[in-house]
Amino acid sequence: MSQTYEPWSAARAREIIASHLHQEGAALPMLHALQDTFGCVPRQALPLVAEALNISRAEAHGIVTFYHDFRDAPPGRHVLRLCRAEACQSMGADALAEAAQKKLGARFGETTSDGNLTIEPVYCLGLCACAPSAMLDGEPLGRASVEKIKKLLGVDA
Repeated sequence: MSQTYEPWSAARAREIIASHLHQEGAALPMLHALQDTFGCVPRQALPLVAEALNISRAEAHGIVTFYHDFRDAPPGRHVLRLCRAEACQSMGADALAEAAQKKLGARFGETTSDGNLTIEPVYCLGLCACAPSAMLDGEPLGRASVEKIKKLLGVDA
């Protein structure tokens, strides 16, 4: 499930921002819409968001950096989220994370050099009974293993 994103455009960002201004608590929907469009919340968008919401640039930056779902660069063609919550940790999530990062060639928050995969930590996917869990391109994966992940990615074992 690889997604194509629009190139940065201030005009398009203003359009997206304006379309969310009527909402109560507009900041998060606005930022999610920017990320859905551009693959991230571009730094150039923060002054526009701040101005529209009548907040400081520092406050806009604080919102983006507080929430783990927001990125400052577009992700790879695939996004792998590995659960870091306690239930998964008790079932081997730490070992899975270490092995996956080593074998797939990226650390948490990084994208592989070929742009194929971004690996992100997530704190609970709601699959505690099937721990350790992961999510690949929005699809949950219970009893996750490096082998299952590589197979889904079409990567040689």
